[in-house]
Amino acid sequence: QVQLVESGGGLVQPGGSLRLSCAASGSIFSINVMGWYRQAPGKQCELVATITSGGSTNFADSVKGRFTISRDNAKNTVSLQMNSLKPEDTAVYYCNADLVSVTPMRRSDYWGQGTQVTVSS
Repeated sequence: QVQLVESGGGLVQPGGSLRLSCAASGSIFSINVMGWYRQAPGKQCELVATITSGGSTNFADSVKGRFTISRDNAKNTVSLQMNSLKPEDTAVYYCNADLVSVTPMRRSDYWGQGTQVTVSS
């Protein structure tokens, strides 16, 4: 069984920074893409950033230049460094992993439970 566990959310003032982390554990054969998505109240879930096993990254236009994403392939972890936070970044942030599990041997999308990020003065 595979689990994704997030940490690092919280309340921060506009202009501040937060770092989110996510660890994948369980019966994992390989992880292709890891990433972060977010959902604000009343809005659809949207992509924030993704990173491949080779280190290629992709960012939503709204966070380019402010957020960075990194991963440790050996530890199956991914982190999102969020700087210059704005009130519009307020949302529940979800970790995602496109991975191949061992038992059963199959490729699937896995999601974390979500962590709240609130940007407010």
